[in-house]
Amino acid sequence: MADMPFESTKGRGATRNAGPVRFNLPERVSEGDWLDQVEALDGVPKRRTTVTVEHPKTILTRNSSPDIGFDRSVNAYRGCEHGCIYCFARPTHAYHDLSPGVDFESRLFVKPNAPQLLHSALSQPGYSCRPIAMGTNTDPYQPVEERWKITRALIELLLETKHPFTITTKSDRVVRDLDLLKEGAKLGIAAVAISVTSLDPNVSRIMEPRAPAGRKRIAAIAELRRAGIPCCVAIAPVVPQITDHELESIVEAAAKANASGGFYLPVRLPHEVAPLFRAWLDDHFPDRAGKVMSTIRSLRGGRDNDPNFFSRMRGQGAWADLIRTRFEIAAKRFGLAAAKFPLRTDLFLPPQGAQMRLL
Repeated sequence: MADMPFESTKGRGATRNAGPVRFNLPERVSEGDWLDQVEALDGVPKRRTTVTVEHPKTILTRNSSPDIGFDRSVNAYRGCEHGCIYCFARPTHAYHDLSPGVDFESRLFVKPNAPQLLHSALSQPGYSCRPIAMGTNTDPYQPVEERWKITRALIELLLETKHPFTITTKSDRVVRDLDLLKEGAKLGIAAVAISVTSLDPNVSRIMEPRAPAGRKRIAAIAELRRAGIPCCVAIAPVVPQITDHELESIVEAAAKANASGGFYLPVRLPHEVAPLFRAWLDDHFPDRAGKVMSTIRSLRGGRDNDPNFFSRMRGQGAWADLIRTRFEIAAKRFGLAAAKFPLRTDLFLPPQGAQMRLL
């Protein structure tokens, strides 16, 4: 009975949930009789998503990476229920003695005081205004946003202060905030990027199981553009032998939706993501698992992952050149411009008073 699973992972992206060992944490062992963990002798209980309220002291994260187009970001959530198997943010859960596997997509943290913390950060004397990126680590419009509405509150504050911001998401839930985004677009301080990885529902179901379907995301691009909101398509990531054959069709669909631009990113497998991705391939694509990983290694200088600036975003070698050439030809053919986010910074007005007027 030692190998008996305590909770089902059906409907999740990761197929494994090993505890983190990168920080020399002890292996976790469940206590108690396994019979107490199941609903019936022939079944395993469904893993439920849990939400823990987190009270961080700061919310504005800064970076100095030369290959990233922003130097500050805000993440209202930790973990992401979308469950994308390739998510490069999965290893962050190891900092909390949680698995980057299924824990990452089912043991979530919310930061309800994020707007107040951002208010304080923007109020600091000498604060220099540059665009704030949302959705850089976990999705700001994942399902828990429906209840907590932290992303919406953050946008309200950014509009109040006329502070520029970008949003990256895999969810059509972003159109819920159309009223705010339209206001931001009129001021020239708001832009959106919607990530579309696949238009094949069968692939999406196992690769990003709780994210909206690709066609819904394309429809969201069209709706945002009709409202006058800058919205690019991010074909991210491109996974060789799994989704790369859809590159041209995604470009075409985005162009028909009037996307204001587009870009792509090859798949990245940092730290614990690589073994999780390998296990996922073995379970879902055993016929081509070896070929997929061989191609990824050729993109990454012979390794599962390339952490070096610039090359990590583009890849290297013949496969990287092929993907780039295909994207450029498709973009030219269908009239998809390069993604640009020219946002105004001269309108910024520091928050007035010690308290937010919105809350």
